Amino acid sequence: MEQPFSSSKVTVEYFDPHDVYKLLAPGLIPRLPLRDLNWQSHAGPLRSIRTLHVELVPAGVDYSKIFTPVPSPNPKTSGPGSDASASTPTPAAGNPDDGFQPAAVAGSKGSAEQTRPPSTATLRPPGAPSRRHQIPGLRRTPYLKVLLVRCDDNETYKSTTRAEIREWIKANTAASQGGPGSHSENHDAFEWLLIHVVIPNSTAATQPRVSGKSGGPESADSKSGVRWRTGSSTLLEKMRADFNGSAKGAVDRVRQIRIGINDVPYNMLPRVVPAVPTGYHETEQDSENAWADLMAKMKELILSSFDRRVSQYEEDIRERDAQRALPGWNFCTFFILKEGLARGFESVGLVEDALVVYDELSVGLDSVIKEQAVSGDADAHGGALLAFTEDLKELAQKALAGELEFDDSETVDLQSGEKKGADSFDGIPISSAKKPYRDLILANNVSLFDFRCYIFARQIALLLRLGNAWSSREELLAKLKEQQELVPRGVAPRAPAPKVADEPENLLHLAEICKRTLEFVPAVSTIMRRDVLTALAADGSDPTSPDPRLAEIVDNMVASFAFSVAQQILAQTSTKALPIPPSTLGDPEADRKASIPEPKTMMHPARNSSLNTQSPQAPPRSPLGFPGPGRPDDLPAPPYLKAGLEELAARRAELCTLSRNILEECGKKRGWTDGWASVPIVGETGVEEMEDISLDDKAEPAEPAAAAVPGDAADETPQQTVAGVSNALLRTALDNKDDFYRLYETLTDKALRHYTVANHVHAVQANMADLAVLKLHLGEHAEAAYYFYRVIPFYGESGWSLLELSMLVMYARCLKALGKVDDYVNKALRQLLCKAAAAERDRRQHRPRISSAPSAPKYPDTTALSGFLGDLLEASASMNKDVRIPLANLFTDLGLGGPPTYDDGQDGFSLSLALHSLLPDEFEAASVSLRLASPSGAAREIWLQTSEAVTLRPGPNTVKLRSTAMTEGTFEVDQIRVVSRRLVLHYERDAQPDKGKGLKKSRVTLHQRASCLDVRLTGARDLQLDKKKSLDLELTTGWNELTGCEVKVRAATGGLRLVTSEAEVVDSAAPLAKSQAGAFTFGAVPARSSIRLRIPFTVENDVLDVTVRAEVTYTTALGVCYSFFKSASVPLALALEVNVQDIFKHSALFSRFAVSTASDSPLRLLENELAGSELFEAHFGSPSSQPVVVFPGQPASLLFKITRRKGSKLGPNVKKTLYLQLKYRVVQDEIEHCLGRGLTKALEETPLGEWSKVAVERVLAALRAGMSGYELEKATLLGEVPLAEPLLAVVWEKHFVGLGQSLATGLAAFMRTWLRENPVLSLPGQDAEDADYPISTILIPVDVPSVAVVHTADIRLQRPLPVVAGTETREEEDGSCPTVLVNQVLPATLHLKWTRVWDTAGERLDEDLEFGYEIVDLAGGAGIVGVGGGGGGGVGGASGADAWLVGGRRKGHFVIPAVEAVEEAADGEGEGEETQEGADGFPPGLTSTVETEAEIPLVLIPLREGYLPYPAVEIREVTSTTATSGSGGGCETDFRNVGETVLVVADRGRVTLSLDASGTSGGPLVLETEGAVGLRGEGVRVVV
Repeated sequence: MEQPFSSSKVTVEYFDPHDVYKLLAPGLIPRLPLRDLNWQSHAGPLRSIRTLHVELVPAGVDYSKIFTPVPSPNPKTSGPGSDASASTPTPAAGNPDDGFQPAAVAGSKGSAEQTRPPSTATLRPPGAPSRRHQIPGLRRTPYLKVLLVRCDDNETYKSTTRAEIREWIKANTAASQGGPGSHSENHDAFEWLLIHVVIPNSTAATQPRVSGKSGGPESADSKSGVRWRTGSSTLLEKMRADFNGSAKGAVDRVRQIRIGINDVPYNMLPRVVPAVPTGYHETEQDSENAWADLMAKMKELILSSFDRRVSQYEEDIRERDAQRALPGWNFCTFFILKEGLARGFESVGLVEDALVVYDELSVGLDSVIKEQAVSGDADAHGGALLAFTEDLKELAQKALAGELEFDDSETVDLQSGEKKGADSFDGIPISSAKKPYRDLILANNVSLFDFRCYIFARQIALLLRLGNAWSSREELLAKLKEQQELVPRGVAPRAPAPKVADEPENLLHLAEICKRTLEFVPAVSTIMRRDVLTALAADGSDPTSPDPRLAEIVDNMVASFAFSVAQQILAQTSTKALPIPPSTLGDPEADRKASIPEPKTMMHPARNSSLNTQSPQAPPRSPLGFPGPGRPDDLPAPPYLKAGLEELAARRAELCTLSRNILEECGKKRGWTDGWASVPIVGETGVEEMEDISLDDKAEPAEPAAAAVPGDAADETPQQTVAGVSNALLRTALDNKDDFYRLYETLTDKALRHYTVANHVHAVQANMADLAVLKLHLGEHAEAAYYFYRVIPFYGESGWSLLELSMLVMYARCLKALGKVDDYVNKALRQLLCKAAAAERDRRQHRPRISSAPSAPKYPDTTALSGFLGDLLEASASMNKDVRIPLANLFTDLGLGGPPTYDDGQDGFSLSLALHSLLPDEFEAASVSLRLASPSGAAREIWLQTSEAVTLRPGPNTVKLRSTAMTEGTFEVDQIRVVSRRLVLHYERDAQPDKGKGLKKSRVTLHQRASCLDVRLTGARDLQLDKKKSLDLELTTGWNELTGCEVKVRAATGGLRLVTSEAEVVDSAAPLAKSQAGAFTFGAVPARSSIRLRIPFTVENDVLDVTVRAEVTYTTALGVCYSFFKSASVPLALALEVNVQDIFKHSALFSRFAVSTASDSPLRLLENELAGSELFEAHFGSPSSQPVVVFPGQPASLLFKITRRKGSKLGPNVKKTLYLQLKYRVVQDEIEHCLGRGLTKALEETPLGEWSKVAVERVLAALRAGMSGYELEKATLLGEVPLAEPLLAVVWEKHFVGLGQSLATGLAAFMRTWLRENPVLSLPGQDAEDADYPISTILIPVDVPSVAVVHTADIRLQRPLPVVAGTETREEEDGSCPTVLVNQVLPATLHLKWTRVWDTAGERLDEDLEFGYEIVDLAGGAGIVGVGGGGGGGVGGASGADAWLVGGRRKGHFVIPAVEAVEEAADGEGEGEETQEGADGFPPGLTSTVETEAEIPLVLIPLREGYLPYPAVEIREVTSTTATSGSGGGCETDFRNVGETVLVVADRGRVTLSLDASGTSGGPLVLETEGAVGLRGEGVRVVV
């Protein structure tokens, strides 16, 4: 037999004639294995060999009796000293499988081989040499032969040692020296090496390794002893000279190792010390260099041998493969030859290359089998294989004889050296050590089943090494331990043992093992079944129709083998790097139940079961019944690996599932099911049941087989035999029902946890569903409910509606059995009914057009779900809170059944709700309610409700709901509630994620009838801008006779504040009973009456309109309480704009008011008036006899003269403000009023009179949209509005769609008829005074600006002015524009006067005010006017922009004195007052007098021609540092010369010019000028 871990070794044979191996071993073995070798492949890149293990074998050992590199039994030998019993493989003798070891015994671990002494563990006593096998693939020869030589001095070397070495070389290395033709020898190519072992205290120990070299510090001392004689060679040099050869490039095959004195036993030390010391000694570094050189040489020679062997194998393989088509070619022989190459690769650690070779051999076997099957001649295509396997035949025969049934008294003792279960497969079905496979293959005595198993076993072994599985790592540890044990006892090793790195597993290779297993098991199971049937057919049984017992046994054998293979691979691929989550078995609310007890027929009772729950930190154990490599407890867990993690977890999960499926099939034969057969079926999948139809035309049609009903007893009793089941775990599970279900759920749980790591969501949920069904089948309702709760949502989201319904039914049963009412209602019945309704909805949506079609799919049968609704209602009645279920989950086709229906003579309305029940049973609803809400988000809602209980039957239903709340506008159904006991079915528009389940017709438009109670909110027509604005609320009762009424007004605009405390009743048919916090209560109000309230309001921000919400709650004489809601937008923007411009004069203020429209619509200004105050009075010209029409862009101008009342005095209570009152009508309001009145009158004469409000509102909206500003101006000028053209094209049916089809059609027809009859709408005349027309009044406060002083400046030219010739007549005619010459001197006077009558503030009347004036040339710009004398032509110094030269006092200051008599409100005599007033009626000091007015002389000289305005006079107050800060007032200047001009003409009559370029700068030259007729009447001639 061979070691399970010997497949990665190369053999090195050593010859030790001097018994020095035990001295060399302590230094050699710790340096093994060899590391970091590199070999150049013949057909690929450089191969790296990280570790190469070496097996040291003494010379003369029979290689057939030592362990070969491949873990397979030795081939039988017939040499001397061997017998049949010695060559027969004995599993009990310590034949573990690849990587598996039996359980620990008495505290020791590992293989049974390790319990033997080291000498027997590796070597056996040498016997007579046996004949070497002729097939290269079966031979085992060393890669390196080493001769260990002890030679203490030169004399001994010359006399004996040299001859012995030569004799050994001649006898042992002849094969390695063979030529190229020695092909047979190249298969066993090897190299040889001489190692000279130097003993301490010998002459050789005193010699240096190379002559001329001395060591140690003593070599430099001149007083040292005698030196080594110059010219003599050392022993090492002599050996190299004698045996390395003299050819160029000869290989150095001699190495020397010196043994330390402490490493040699005393009895081996030389007794005589050399007489002549040399002074040389070996340093530690020299020793290490020698050992390193030796190890490097061993690497070199071993790789050289390996390269020669590979070359020869590849050449032979190519040659044999080329002979495939020749007669006599045998695949088995070719297999052994090619496997030799794989063994060579494996021996040096090139596992990937070895695996490739085995994969090629596997494909080659498939090809051979296929060719044999096609041709029918096995011998002509690779040789015939055995038709069956003898072991399987014996196992089947024993099973038929009843020898493999259970024996309750039988137990299996694994530690026994005898094999008790020889007739059955053991726990390791896939192992190359089970049989001498290579011997059987070579002899063509192998079946296809064995062939497959052997190849697969070898592939798995190689993949385990590539994956660095624990079995392979323990193999390494065992090798190192073995090598350490080879060190002689009592001798310490001279080198530390190599440390084993805890490298992580390669999960991808482990996953590949599982993948190949999943492919291997189905294929080999078919081969095994055919093998057994063929074997039994030789005994006379019919393989095509075996008897039931035989078929049962064959099935058991195949199932047992497949189960064992799956469990073996699970054990071998177990790794800590796979973070398997904890088990989900057991009650989630209680402790996990204990692990499965050890089966009584356990094959390995020493190992714990792997079926118990393990924590993720615990090391994974091998599956129950399989030995696995033990893990050292002190080794840390490997790092978490991501590469290949999910792949490995998925493949292992598939193996667990495969094992479970095998167990399930075996259990079905015994009537043990997994529970799926008893699952309630609530519907069909739509798959038709198929019938078997014979393809033979002559065959009679077969009768359809009756469907088997789960639970019914069959005619024949199911087979109960376990004969043929060799797997201990499977036999235990089939012993009784409890063990069966326990193992079934354990395998399912393991698959689930592995799928979880692999992130295979669907597989996880499928296994969880299997556990749920199994728990329910076993009556474990708590755990079943736990699994159902987790798995049901997944199937619902994945579209498995039928399966989800079945699970919900089972889930409900579990919760009902557990008594969990809340979960039973909310998690089971609720979900069940919702899912059943969803299935019914899907059925209705996919209903085929032809219902009788045979291919129409089938859906859940509603009768299977009948009764659950009653259970839900009954169970929910005992709950403390409502059970809320979305209405759309149980009902479909939700929507309104049509437009609203209005009550005759009352203000209420009704709606019809249509809904289709998807429930299988009738639903008794205590109430159905519906809420309408505004789609714009306004806080308006209306509830409608049934008046009595309603029965909703399966299918379509219509429910009528009524409301006593009324409003107008468009609404959507916001909520629906159907209540029955504690069950509430609700629909919410905003919380509806699935738009397909929403209401199909959810929008409704409510209209206000003309005779119903109505509220109108408008802005007050009379507006005063300096007071609070107000709005009018008008309530009309219509046909309702009210016994009580409450009006609530609320602001709906931010910043709007209604001052309800100041509200007043303007017009009311009933007295106001109570007013509090925005609520107004009235008593009885008769029908056809109205109430008008005026409510002031304020706004924080400037807005164009405000929204006010009014709510009216009233009770009619019939005792019905109604509610009315209305929100109205009240515009705040003024229809007109007024701008004012003030012009101050000395004794009057002229104010011009520009009145313009603020919109596109013109307006009619009917009246205007500026009311005076106590201080001022206003004067207006003659008013217009017709209203003034104000168009956009053409404002009306109103000019008023404001004067101060004579004798008026300032005071704190004196009213100074004037008020401008304007009465106007907006043309657009006139149009709408006329149109609405005419249309309403026409509708009242028809049955559609109640809908006049709706018609008027729609027509006005259409008219506003079609009228532009131009149309309004045109209508204003023409006095009529065309209606037919813009309104006849409107599709009126769309505007009345909310009223229903009949009403909409009637109103649309009426509108068209009325528009044809009234194509033009006439507007009221200019003098219309109808009270119904909307006339608005606005009162605008006008404040006179307070001005401290108003100055009047006037420049007066002295008269008469010199007359310019030719202008006398014109000046006499107009007298306003004098004509002067350029540079003419004009004497003038500046006249200044002032008044304080416009200082209405009166804050500075008691102060002296100082002002400064300055004359500014307006014609020349804002610059300072130049001053200087001038005569004719003396203007060269003036600026070109100046128009005047001003002479005289151009700037100056003057002071206005304080008022002598300050106005006071005091009593006095009339005569005294008269004496204090001046001539103008004001107290002295308010207005300047002749004495206080200024006359300032000036000289004006015009500087350029044209109409020149007078120089301007600017007057500014001189601010002093003592002036009061912030004092009001200011000054205004009334410049009397504004608009006056002086015509300035040139003093030239004629000019003579030269047009050539003789002038200055090349311009024209003035030759002669002749002056105009001057002031004296004479001309002046100037010649240049």
